[in-house]
Amino acid sequence: MSLDCRDFVEQVTLFLDGALAPEAEQDMIDHLALCDGCERYLDQMRQTARALEDLPADALPGDTRSTLIDTFRSRRA
Repeated sequence: MSLDCRDFVEQVTLFLDGALAPEAEQDMIDHLALCDGCERYLDQMRQTARALEDLPADALPGDTRSTLIDTFRSRRA
């Protein structure tokens, strides 16, 4: 299956979590080899995930930090 950029964006969080089937993961890797825009997007998503996870628990009010992390992980574009 050949992915377009929209498909890539929809699956990026699963890809980052290592939750894709091997064939789907290979489709993502194949797409990255051909698409500089999605490569940049993937890098930005990795940086965002790292920044959220590195936030101290008291950096945001209430459960905002965990809500952001949960939202990021469940996002399917």
